[in-house]
Amino acid sequence: MHKFLSHVICPLMYIVPILIAVAFLTLLERKILGYMQLRKGPNLVGPYGILQPVADGVKLFIKEPVRPTLASPTLFILTPTSALLLALMMWTPIPMPFPMTDLNFGLLFLLALSSMMVYTILWSGWASNSKYALMGALRAIAQTISYEVTLGLILLSLIMLSGTFTLHGLICTQENTWLLLLTWPLAMMWFVSTLAETNRAPFDLTEGESELVSGFNVEYAAGPFALFFLAEYMNIMLMNTLSCILFLAPTTQQAELFSINLFTKAALLIMLFLWIRASYPRFRYDQLMHLLWKQFLPMTLALYLWYMSLPTMLAGLPPLN
Repeated sequence: MHKFLSHVICPLMYIVPILIAVAFLTLLERKILGYMQLRKGPNLVGPYGILQPVADGVKLFIKEPVRPTLASPTLFILTPTSALLLALMMWTPIPMPFPMTDLNFGLLFLLALSSMMVYTILWSGWASNSKYALMGALRAIAQTISYEVTLGLILLSLIMLSGTFTLHGLICTQENTWLLLLTWPLAMMWFVSTLAETNRAPFDLTEGESELVSGFNVEYAAGPFALFFLAEYMNIMLMNTLSCILFLAPTTQQAELFSINLFTKAALLIMLFLWIRASYPRFRYDQLMHLLWKQFLPMTLALYLWYMSLPTMLAGLPPLN
């Protein structure tokens, strides 16, 4: 009985709230974009449009899935399922306040899974056997792989400062002060890199409606498209929750207050994501790559070397008496 609870009930207690949060995040985004553009968002299905995500989900999953004739049949269906599975697995080491699996190298686990998400994008574009889907996939993986370089260097800098690979250790490091105050240039670059990593505006070049007609998922419809949609918004929620743990970790010891503190900060960062989408135009592709390779990469390397040399510099100082 105990094994049944640990292997079935506990994962469900993680998965169901995340899926519900993703559904209502889409409603929140459409409402915010509507009011920022001086129009109404969804307001007909249910009171104040609150049941719109339910209606959208039912509509998508009861539609007939369309598969292109020349598409690879197995990989075409397997790819969106893999994307959702990886998006769910990335939540397992997140302390909320207790992780589902307590890993000694939680940060490396998250980096490895986020790198594997690239394969789902590439396979979806290739399996569709469409030139527009393939071009969108190539642009998406070039963008994602590029910005993973800065994300990895920023995480290395935080590891050097905290001396731990675990997320719980990073929270304990911030007991007296947030790492945001000590590493604010890294925090700013981390936030912009998470925008690019999750393909959000102004870095949503994978969609490029004017030239790519929605990018790598252009051939997907109905249920498989909904799975990609869920995975994308789960990654947005995850990256903002991880940003809060890395730079704005709650210091309270009470589990309830910890969760409320963490998710309130994550919700504010998600609101900032939506605000940026409503405010900024899309970057050109050369501007996107220039920002990373010519600006972010030299700055993160310099800051990493600075943080790595700090222990040696501090060890050479005379003691404070």
